Amino acid sequence: MRLFLLTALTMTAFAANSVLNRMAVGPYGMPPESFAIVRALSGAIVLWALVALRGGRLPLADWSGRLIGAGALSLYLVGFSLAYGRLDAGIGALILFGGVQLTMFGGALIGGEAIPAKRWIGAGVSLAGLAYLVWPRGVADYPGLQIAFMAAAAFGWGVYSFKGRGAKDPLALTAANFVVSVPIVALLLFVAPFEMPASGTALAILSGAVTSGLGYALWYAILPSLGATRAAVAQLSAPVIAALGGAVVLAEPVGARLIIAGALVLGGIALSLMSGR
Repeated sequence: MRLFLLTALTMTAFAANSVLNRMAVGPYGMPPESFAIVRALSGAIVLWALVALRGGRLPLADWSGRLIGAGALSLYLVGFSLAYGRLDAGIGALILFGGVQLTMFGGALIGGEAIPAKRWIGAGVSLAGLAYLVWPRGVADYPGLQIAFMAAAAFGWGVYSFKGRGAKDPLALTAANFVVSVPIVALLLFVAPFEMPASGTALAILSGAVTSGLGYALWYAILPSLGATRAAVAQLSAPVIAALGGAVVLAEPVGARLIIAGALVLGGIALSLMSGR
């Protein structure tokens, strides 16, 4: 039960990132590049401070490992923000975590992880629910460039999650990844103006410090107990939560389709995570 509650809390944080990003770059007009930079910087500052307060140090000596982790995190942060320039919160999360599942399942297969038939079935049911969420409208209604950005973010987050399965100190490792990612994400300054409208900046700081920084540290903490494929399936709940959040906060459309899709997604997750017969 404890693992379930922690996973649910983490998925809520993931979904909140979609809503916060969409709100900042949509209604509040913050450039997505600026949102990504502020998000990475605020996450790095808060996590570094927490590690310092407990007397720890950032594991920066392993540069090859940090570059992979921070590189994957940076790809996710940049692609995520650029995609939400025109995608709804729920649709963006759907593309993101659908792609994450494919990436993590692929990594598990390459790594030789045994995947029970029940987990395959549960993943299929969940993906069917997500497909139903958008199938009547089709992908033609959504901008191709933003879909490509979110697909890139999905690959980055999938690699980042897969790499975090063996984290021994989740907080310090997440802090190190954020610190190294800041100069990478800051390269966006060369391609777009940096603007910090008050409301959008506040949402970017909230996203970076709380729902990203602390949320990702918690994610690294529970990943060893979940494993790659269960973690991939569990993340499919985030699009449903994001769609609900988008409906409440951003007045994005919601109806019977979302309810049915949500039931399929959550049912598939429950089937995938059940143990025994």
